[in-house]
Amino acid sequence: MSISIPQLPKGTRDFYPEAERIQNYIFDTWRSVAESFAYEEYEGPMFEHLELYTGKSGEEIVSQLYNFKDKGDREIALRPEMTPTLARLVIQKARELKKPFKWFSMPRLFRYEKAQKGRLREFFQLNMDIIGTESIYAEADLMAAIATMLRKFGLKDGEFAIGVSSRKLLATYLEEIGAPNPALVYPVLDRRLKIGPEAFAKALADAGLSEDQVKKLDDFMSCKSIEEVKTKVHSENATAALAEIEDLFATLTAAGYGECVNMDLSIVRGLAYYTGIVFEVFDKGKSMRAIAGGGRYDSLTEKLGGERIPGVGFGMGDVVLADLLAEHNLLPSPKQSVDFYIASFTNDMKKVFETAQVFRCASSSKEGGKPFSVAHPLAAMKMGKQLDQANYQGAKIVVYVDGSKAAAGEFEYKDMRTGEMFVGNTEAIVERLKA
Repeated sequence: MSISIPQLPKGTRDFYPEAERIQNYIFDTWRSVAESFAYEEYEGPMFEHLELYTGKSGEEIVSQLYNFKDKGDREIALRPEMTPTLARLVIQKARELKKPFKWFSMPRLFRYEKAQKGRLREFFQLNMDIIGTESIYAEADLMAAIATMLRKFGLKDGEFAIGVSSRKLLATYLEEIGAPNPALVYPVLDRRLKIGPEAFAKALADAGLSEDQVKKLDDFMSCKSIEEVKTKVHSENATAALAEIEDLFATLTAAGYGECVNMDLSIVRGLAYYTGIVFEVFDKGKSMRAIAGGGRYDSLTEKLGGERIPGVGFGMGDVVLADLLAEHNLLPSPKQSVDFYIASFTNDMKKVFETAQVFRCASSSKEGGKPFSVAHPLAAMKMGKQLDQANYQGAKIVVYVDGSKAAAGEFEYKDMRTGEMFVGNTEAIVERLKA
C-alpha cells in the first residue's frame, strides 16, 4: 500500500530556518519601532467566540472565517483580524485602563478566502492602536510610526505613500448630494478602482444613486488636494472634517514626514465601523496590495456592548511587506551567521562543550547584552569537516580548543572574515569579533 506524502494546506506557508530568519527580521523591526514610539505589546487568544465577529461585521463575515463548534457546542472562529479582540480587552477593563494608551501586537491571523499573491489564508500582521482619545494627533502618531518603520526597512520616502481620506468627510458629502443609503454606498466606493467605471456606476445605481449623484461622487473622489475638495463641499461638517486633515498634514510635515503622506479620497475602507480618518499605504506605483491600512473606529466598543471609547489603529501584513522588500532587494541574507565555532583537533568533546559555554557567557558589551551564538561539532570528525560546518553556519571566528601554539588560558583562533590566524585569551577573541 502506497503512502501519500503530506501536503501543505492551501494558503499557508512553511518557515524553514532561512525563511524564519527573514520573518524574524520583519518582527524585530516591527517591535523595535513600535517600542520606540512607546507602544506596549499585548496578545489574545488565537480563537474567539464567533459572535465577536458577527457582532462587528454581520453574519456575512462567516463565509470568510475558519469557524467550528467546539466540544462544548460553542460557536468558535479562528481570529481573522485583531481589532475585535482588542475591543473585547478594552471593554473588559474599561475602567481600569488609564487612557489614552498605545498598544501593539503581531498576531497570526486566519481568513478563509481565495489564496493569491499578497493574500494568504494564514498570515502575520502588525497591529498598532491608540485607545481613549479623539485627537487627530493619534492618527499623526500612527502614520509617523508607519513611515519610520518603512524607512527602517530601507525604503525611501518616494517609494511609498500613506494615502489619507476621511469617512466623516465622505459622509457629509453623501448627505450634501442626497444619497439615500450611505451604508450601501461605502462598500461600492471601496471597490471603485478595482471594478472599472461602468461597473462602479452600475453598483452605485443599485445602491440607489441617480446618474447625477454618481457623477458628483466620482468627481469628488478624484480630488487630489484639500483645495480641490473645498470647491466641492459646502457644509459646516465638511469644513470641520477638512480642517482635521489639514491639521494632520501640517503636524506630519513639521515632524519630517510631509513627503510620506497625501490626500487620496479613493480610500474608503469597506468595514462599516470606521468613523473618521481612514488611510492605506501603497508602494509608489500601487503595483501591489496595500502594505498597511486602518482608520478611526470611535463606536466599535459601543457596538460590541461596551461603553463608547474612541480608538484608531492600523494593520500591516507580513506577506505584501516581504514582497515589497524583496522587490527592492532590502531583505537580509537568509543564511545562518554564528559568532563562534569551537573546533578540536583531538575531538575532545568535553573541552569543546566547556569552551563553548565560556564564549556563550561572554557578554557582547560591558553593560551586558545578547549572548554570543556559538556552534560546535556534535560528534567526532576530522578538522576539515569541522571547518566545512563552520563555513556552512557562517561562523565569524573559529576557536581551536587544543592548538599547539596556545599557552595556558589562551586559544589559537581564525578570523573567517579575513582568513588570519591569531593566539589570544577569551577577552582578546571577543574584542577581535567586535572589531
